[in-house]
Amino acid sequence: MVDLNPLSLWRGLLALPNESRTKTIAVAFIVSAVCALAVSSAAVYLGPIQQANRVAEMEARMEAMLASMPEMAALIEASGGDSLETMVVDLRTGLVAQDIDPDSFDADAVRTDPANTTVLTAEQDIAGIGRRPDLVSIHVLREDGELRLVILPISGSGYQSTIRANLALEGDLNTVAALSITAQGETPGLGARIEEAAWQALWPGRQLADAEGNIRLEVVRGRATNSFEVDGITGATRTGRGVSDAVRFWLGPDGFAPVLGNLRAGRL
Repeated sequence: MVDLNPLSLWRGLLALPNESRTKTIAVAFIVSAVCALAVSSAAVYLGPIQQANRVAEMEARMEAMLASMPEMAALIEASGGDSLETMVVDLRTGLVAQDIDPDSFDADAVRTDPANTTVLTAEQDIAGIGRRPDLVSIHVLREDGELRLVILPISGSGYQSTIRANLALEGDLNTVAALSITAQGETPGLGARIEEAAWQALWPGRQLADAEGNIRLEVVRGRATNSFEVDGITGATRTGRGVSDAVRFWLGPDGFAPVLGNLRAGRL
């Protein structure tokens, strides 16, 4: 009768010669299983911690961006901080998404979920993102019912990374209040300088679109010559173009244009 006692099976395995194919395969399987279990356990255990760290980092960047806008920071402080409203919008309708809690909304999960993303055509995909998330979290600040600030997340393909940023617009929805880069992996000393406070300080006051509604805001080579331009960074033309393309896409018809239209009309 075969002895199925685990200890007996283990002793039998150890007793096999090292050149035994059975022993080699069994040991390889056991090592793989143990490693897989360790990795899975670490992912389950560290997942919430990593998510909390990402949220904390995003909040810190948001606070830093608001701190760079003294008037808005003072307005938020005067209102007790309660007037900065977070809402999840559906870019397919331009309206608030129903039955979604903004506090538990996971933007990273949405970006990788085929059911909640739209595949972009080559003509649409000027930002080089491939798929557009349909659900996006934005922040809106009002004072006495009047729109004062809208903070929109934008992203696009840079020279060698995906660039993510928060673009804040003043209440007219055409004047830039601030730009805050939240993630980038561009070339250190060149494209990575988009994270520098000095470069981001060039954005406030820039205009988004002209009188006909055409998106004209862009990062140019060299020095800006009008209110639609932001100084480029020497040696980082492709990074600057990536930021420009991200602005054009996300503020255009396949991005936040329907949302901004509903904000102007008072439907949000």
